[in-house]
Amino acid sequence: MTEHAQANVTQNLPSGDLGRRLAARRVQLGLTAEETAARAGVAPSYVTHLEQHPGAAPGRGTLLSLAAALRTTVPALTGGDADVPPGREQAGRAPELIVSSRAECAELLSTHGVGRLAVSTELGPVIVPVNYTVVDGAIVFRTARGATPSLASGCIVAFEVDRVDDTFSQGWSVVTRGYAHTVTDADEERRLAEQAYSKPWSGGRRDMWVRIEPYAVTGRRIVV
Repeated sequence: MTEHAQANVTQNLPSGDLGRRLAARRVQLGLTAEETAARAGVAPSYVTHLEQHPGAAPGRGTLLSLAAALRTTVPALTGGDADVPPGREQAGRAPELIVSSRAECAELLSTHGVGRLAVSTELGPVIVPVNYTVVDGAIVFRTARGATPSLASGCIVAFEVDRVDDTFSQGWSVVTRGYAHTVTDADEERRLAEQAYSKPWSGGRRDMWVRIEPYAVTGRRIVV
């Protein structure tokens, strides 16, 4: 599935919790509704029904089949783990730590949407989450002037993204270090606004663009 197709699907996700999570997970895996149905042993029309009808209530057996087909868990599909911090499951029997290549790190960065920004403040280092986009190899995000993320401007910062899969006790992380600066060119601001695929979840007026030019990118992956 192309990035454009994924964006279109994500923008049209249903309002129901199960349907939204089901659709988001299959898009993440690059699966169509038909492919998901074949994996789960259900009719494609039923997968579509679940995604489009907020009140749909499949049985436990169907949920287990869908979770297995999407390499996830029933709580993850139904939202039962929404407030549970990741990484609480046991480690795999034979985990392997692999150092990611620069190309793999760049790919993982470009497919994510929320990262953790480490900045220095008068009271010491602080880590805050931000919605971001990768444009021309740089990490860009919007913030409000005076907000903690805005303190990154003019400094060398660290930026981290990760994913933890409790179901399979595996995951990855990418850490970027680079110089951050405020974007002041009006044309550049418009270009970034057009290419950014996510607005800040925290809402409010956030019209200050910050750009991080990486000078070091490292990553690790745990597989079992």
